[in-house]
Amino acid sequence: MTDGELTSSERLPVDDPIEVRRAKLDALRDVGEQPYKDRFDRTHTAAAVVESWGSLEPGEDAAETVAVAGRVIAKRDQGKIMFLVIRDGVTDLQLFCRVNILGADAYASAADLDLGDWIGATGTVSRTRRGELSVVPTHVVLLSKSLRPLPEKFHGLTDVETRYRQRYVDLIVNLDVRRTFDARFRIVSAIRRFMESRGFIEVETPMLHPIPGGATARPFVTHHNALDMDLYLRIAPELYLKRLLVGGFDRVFEINRSFRNEGISVRHNPEFTMLEAYEAFTNIDGMMDLTEGMVVAAAKEVLGTLELEYQGAAIDLTPPWPRRTMLELTSEAAGEAISFDLTDAHLRRLADHHGVTHDPAWGKGKLITELYEKLVEGSLVQPTFVTEYPLETSPLARKKPSDPQLTERFELIVCGRELANAFSELVDPVDQRERFAEQMKAKGAGDDEAMGYDEDYLRAMEYGMPPAGGMGIGIDRLVMLLTDSASIRDVLLFPHLRPEA
Repeated sequence: MTDGELTSSERLPVDDPIEVRRAKLDALRDVGEQPYKDRFDRTHTAAAVVESWGSLEPGEDAAETVAVAGRVIAKRDQGKIMFLVIRDGVTDLQLFCRVNILGADAYASAADLDLGDWIGATGTVSRTRRGELSVVPTHVVLLSKSLRPLPEKFHGLTDVETRYRQRYVDLIVNLDVRRTFDARFRIVSAIRRFMESRGFIEVETPMLHPIPGGATARPFVTHHNALDMDLYLRIAPELYLKRLLVGGFDRVFEINRSFRNEGISVRHNPEFTMLEAYEAFTNIDGMMDLTEGMVVAAAKEVLGTLELEYQGAAIDLTPPWPRRTMLELTSEAAGEAISFDLTDAHLRRLADHHGVTHDPAWGKGKLITELYEKLVEGSLVQPTFVTEYPLETSPLARKKPSDPQLTERFELIVCGRELANAFSELVDPVDQRERFAEQMKAKGAGDDEAMGYDEDYLRAMEYGMPPAGGMGIGIDRLVMLLTDSASIRDVLLFPHLRPEA
């Protein structure tokens, strides 16, 4: 490398304005040049070049010819030599262009390139005398002309809303963002492999539901013109997946997009990705083992360790994880025994004392759940299975045999956030019919998150559903945890935002 070689601090200088780029585009077309090619026969990615020839010594050349392609993210022209840096994925590769190799005309065309242009280059691999692995091109071709300049600052976009709204630019200039999404894809792939290794099959269920069900949430409503009926974007695939248990599939899962017409926050987006899985002949204990194994497999895939840091908190995912009941945890936090033996009035006084807003229609189970969420949930940093949720807030879970006011349900809490929800499934159609009726009463009393009355699901149950466990885990929140991302928007390629002004 010569003394004029590009340094990282000099990359991404101020680019030409859009008008100048459009003039270059017109000039190319005027001379018969196609500025948007239909293909380029690439032989190596930038990463493959680094892997194959990374051991070259300074000043050493390779004999092989390679064809590489990428976006120009840096440029310095020194008259008879020019340095271009192209980015291919998350790997940068330098092109060491020389006028005596390219020829005067081709060199001049390369010198006219702008930051952001996509180019292809064919040449030999070399490590410069100053140690930079490079391709020395004999041919450079413009593949796609960029009409907008990249952000001026080398370290990329800094305005958060612009980053989310223009994710395509964010991915170009912020390599950490690209790495986050690469990690997301690897996490999902690891989960699929884990589930398949346990004998589960991946299925697909409807996204448009005639009745909102499978969870308590406010749905999005749409209308089907041909059928002249309202439909609901699914809030959960649960009731369809459990129909498959009735049909004889004993281990099923779906990585699904679900929709809830609720608020937006660092943990909530109107559409989100979750995995739901159902397994016949097991119960809540089997779901704990499944959840533990799945999270461990994902962590090992992307981190190679079970010890991580999330937003400054040290987390250890080494199993087994603690299993605590909601009543135990809430009693400890409240400083007195919390149970269904307390009167409704006493529970409401406790709610008032701890700043929990409550509704007159709530029963004891809902009051206890709200107290737990206020006093306990946010303090659970290490992975913890919180078990035995009240029946009132768990309309699809099996009752606890020794206490029918509670259910065989757990939520996995990590860093004060729910990561997974599971239960021993309710398979008694008579019990389920009664609970649907209670949900309809709640809906009639103004609860727009209550589930609908799904008569077809009850009919399916009446054909006989095997004992089963079911589990749902938020993929977005798991990715947040394993990539140390503060907001759900950081792990969604295109999060929902208000319309651009």
